[in-house]
Amino acid sequence: MFYRLTFSQFLCLMDMIKKVLVYLVLNFLALFVGGFSTSEEVRGVWYQSLDKAPWSPPGWFFGIAWSIIMIAFAFFMAKFDEYLGNNARKLYVLQWILNVVWSPVFFKFQLVGTGVVLISLLAILVWILFYLMLDKNKKYSLMILPYGFWMLIASSLNIYIFLYSSY
Repeated sequence: MFYRLTFSQFLCLMDMIKKVLVYLVLNFLALFVGGFSTSEEVRGVWYQSLDKAPWSPPGWFFGIAWSIIMIAFAFFMAKFDEYLGNNARKLYVLQWILNVVWSPVFFKFQLVGTGVVLISLLAILVWILFYLMLDKNKKYSLMILPYGFWMLIASSLNIYIFLYSSY
């Protein structure tokens, strides 16, 4: 059985697909910029010598987790953009900047305390995005939960290093 789309439904679907693709590109660009600028430092002596939390996932897990998170986040943002327009984009840009800046601050410049502040701000912003969307569309608000929970884990890993490592 085929579902027939009206022309206006088709245009809305195409607009949503376009937005998802744009946010996918931007999300993975953020991961690339952050990863490219710090890939050597992650394998370097400084980071490897830090006391890491016992619940730290293995290194290979981060790429998988971030990929899933950024795909779900692209769908979230496409719908969020539909509801809040320019305000959604401003919040997205702030999130993007915090996400990209954290990597060099933490790994390259080894500013652990500043890294804790940045990742905590990012976590708070992600949860604000969740609550703003929850009011508009409960189903789509679920798409940001992987990002929100990951930010809680990432913040805890950073705080652990801040408290227990001599850096």
